[in-house]
Amino acid sequence: MPADHLPRRLLARLRELMARGAAPLADVAALVAREMVAEVASVYVCRPGDILELAATFGLNPGAVGRTRLRVGEGIVGLCAAAAEVMNLPDAQNHPGFAYRPETGEEPYTSMLAVPVRRAGRTLGVLSVQNRAPRRYADDEVEELETVAMLLAELLAGSGAEAGSPDGIGGAVPRLLSGLSLSPGLVLGSVVMAGGFRLRGRLLADDPDAELARLEAASQRMQRQLDELFDGRIPDDAIEATASRDVLEAYRLVAADAGWLRRAAEVIQSGLSAEAAVQRVAGELHDRMRRITDPYLRERLADVEDLAGRLLAELAGSEGPPLLPGAILVARRLGPAELLDWHSRGIAGVVIEEASPAGHAAILARALGLPAIGGLRGALAAAASGEEAILDADQGTLVLRPDTEMREIYGRAIATRAALAAGQAGQRTRACVTADGTRVRLMLNLGLPLELEQLTHTGADGVGLFRTEIAMLARGVIPDVAEQATFYARVLDAAGDRPVVFRTLDLGGDKLMPGTEAPEEANPAMGWRSLRVGLDRPAVLRRQLRALLLGAGGRPLSVMFPMVATVAEFRAARALLEAEARRMRPAPDRLCVGTMLEVPALLWQLGPLLEEADFISIGSNDLMQFLFAADRGSPALAGRYDLISPPVFDLLEQVRAAAAAARGGQGVPVSLCGEAAGRPLEAMVLAGLGVTTLSMPAFGLPTVKALLSGVDLPALREVLATLRRTADGAASLREPILAWARERGLDA
Repeated sequence: MPADHLPRRLLARLRELMARGAAPLADVAALVAREMVAEVASVYVCRPGDILELAATFGLNPGAVGRTRLRVGEGIVGLCAAAAEVMNLPDAQNHPGFAYRPETGEEPYTSMLAVPVRRAGRTLGVLSVQNRAPRRYADDEVEELETVAMLLAELLAGSGAEAGSPDGIGGAVPRLLSGLSLSPGLVLGSVVMAGGFRLRGRLLADDPDAELARLEAASQRMQRQLDELFDGRIPDDAIEATASRDVLEAYRLVAADAGWLRRAAEVIQSGLSAEAAVQRVAGELHDRMRRITDPYLRERLADVEDLAGRLLAELAGSEGPPLLPGAILVARRLGPAELLDWHSRGIAGVVIEEASPAGHAAILARALGLPAIGGLRGALAAAASGEEAILDADQGTLVLRPDTEMREIYGRAIATRAALAAGQAGQRTRACVTADGTRVRLMLNLGLPLELEQLTHTGADGVGLFRTEIAMLARGVIPDVAEQATFYARVLDAAGDRPVVFRTLDLGGDKLMPGTEAPEEANPAMGWRSLRVGLDRPAVLRRQLRALLLGAGGRPLSVMFPMVATVAEFRAARALLEAEARRMRPAPDRLCVGTMLEVPALLWQLGPLLEEADFISIGSNDLMQFLFAADRGSPALAGRYDLISPPVFDLLEQVRAAAAAARGGQGVPVSLCGEAAGRPLEAMVLAGLGVTTLSMPAFGLPTVKALLSGVDLPALREVLATLRRTADGAASLREPILAWARERGLDA
């Protein structure tokens, strides 16, 4: 029989076997051996503790079943499971990873083909064949065994088999996983697994033409579903900012891609149902792309997996997995459309194994106020649907199977936060005034129109930092002048009378537009980025400045330049803006031009800088990493250097004093923006040092306002002055300041 008919014949035999009920693994192994002309066929199944157990075999010693065990990574089978890759070896016993197990009686067999049994990105076991003669198995044989492995994965999952983990799956032992906070918050709820669509009904089919027709119809329904998702339930602003028409069109192109559908059609022709073919192709894409490090390509992989899940749901006629409100979603990757879908089902938090703060899902989670953490390798393998978990997105941790004491502790913390939020709601419309009567302006750091509603929800005084690049990163393109102008006008319309400070594009470093190649730099954070890119590519910067002026439409406009290292750079950037403003009709009612203070070199240029800048915004995130030469993305340095420390106090005092004395005593406004401004203790210290305009993420504003309302700033200044005099080289002054606050009943 021709080789290309082998998969269909094997699948036909499997269909007959499965038609009689749940197929015993021993029968599956015997069938595989017979149809592939293999002398040995074996099934290894993952057990708790990352153990692979021989569950069935044809050709090896039957007494080894249940006795032969390998750790993941041990032996050929263990390496196949660990790497989730095919092992095709003409001489397996001389492979350096070969592990001899005398009870199996496999000594006569030389060649070996092992394929991982995977489902929803998780390895459930390994399927292998062996022969005496040394040989490398042909590509069609590899594909045939992979197809059987895919069907075997459904059999194993249906029987309750799960991937192993160090603590076991579904056990009662609590387990803590640490990652990166993407969006803060606390959640106590049950786990729901994403990407684990369960194939129902037929895995094999007799009529390929009928299956192809089902695939085409489901693809068209999916396109309509995407239209409804974006056009029916999501506000226009959200479409344009976070899941734009460009992104939606990219989904459509991937879903209708001739190569993708052609591959699914080929698999259908081999005898699989449309559902099984889609899952097979999605698995192939996942295995090819899972080691890609480029963040843009990883975003595209999330989009493909999102679409595969949607297409499977359409084929099954499913409305999606049922979900109780308050659940914690655990996923390997999430596209923005998928996250919007899950959010509409009521999830309270999300854990994403592979996510970056600049990724689509992370951006959207922050805009939705959805607690989220990323970078938790192994979360999918360790978690199980339905079990209880604690998501502490403030600290970037996930606690699986928490004990009673942990549940009670976090339950009280969540209740306390809810009560605090309810109490703060009444303070929303009141200005932030300290106990001694000092007015403190609390602003927001935003980047998407979807976030503008936070101005009303928090009662913020305005937008102290609007990150113009965030929406563009979410869309994957820099729009033309007219589209940018419409976007900026919408931001100003939503803000009303409240001020908005637009920061020009802060691209480069870890924020690259799709299609842009990162320059080879040892230190990207200190490389060709932000204003440096704008000054070297003035056409892009001028287009943005023109769009900002157009969007203002004669209203007051505040523009801020990032990553300024010299006064000459600020002058050059301001000159570009003013040249565009002279050509603009109507011109802004008032044009304020400021700079971020992130590069320490500006500290020795404050005199001339303050004569030319209308305002200064201290960027705490970058300033801290440059001041202490500590990459803020390095886990090894997290918490090593503190904003609440003598060198930072001296720096802030120097800037505040110089700004107050500038321009003949008229002064230049100084603010601070960054994550630090949204932490109550840091905000209190900043106000005590005289920085009384703070711009922060929306989640931090209510607690900062509540704390500052109880602070007597003159008393705090005396404490700060004393601590600075007696610091004697201390790396941090956090503990004594925190103790002072607690003595006065301040929740810092």
